[in-house]
Amino acid sequence: MKTFPHLIACEHCDTIYARPALAIGESARCDRCHSTLCRADRLDLDQWLALTVAAAIVAVIANVCPVVRISLQGLHNEATLWQATVALAQGAVALIAVPAMLAVIVVPFAQILLLFWVLAFARAGRRAPWFVANMRLLVALRPWSMIEVALLGILISVIKLSGFLHVAPGAGIWAMATLMVLLTVIARRDLDSLWAIPERGKPA
Repeated sequence: MKTFPHLIACEHCDTIYARPALAIGESARCDRCHSTLCRADRLDLDQWLALTVAAAIVAVIANVCPVVRISLQGLHNEATLWQATVALAQGAVALIAVPAMLAVIVVPFAQILLLFWVLAFARAGRRAPWFVANMRLLVALRPWSMIEVALLGILISVIKLSGFLHVAPGAGIWAMATLMVLLTVIARRDLDSLWAIPERGKPA
């Protein structure tokens, strides 16, 4: 597929413009429908890549470390995020297990890995292999990452169980909260600037 990194199209009225050079914090609007064409974020490429690596580390911690620890009369038990989704498959709500696993574990990991792949090559000044497919997949995955919904559900469960059992938050729940913030920062960032990266062997 041939791409034109020096051009940008309005998502609402399809008007074509030359891609503007923006300073940090500035944005460009369409002259025809006045919608936002693109904006310059405060994070540069190195900071964006560093936050992506941090999100990958936190995501591993969130899935490996216990989310909650429950104790009653000397008996103790704990569960990780992965164990919680597997437990759903063994109960009456087994049909929810697959979308829960996708939204809470698979999709966030996929977002982080795809973004790291694209940014690592972008830092070297060229496009990643399968760049167009990766960018389309990143946009498609955005609505399906629901770490914040899972975190809210866990917090509600902890509050309800605390009246009957001794419930203590584990390292996993703090990692989930951190991951929620990091994913909001890195995945909600405008991806349009990445299209300006030249293809290998071609000028910008």
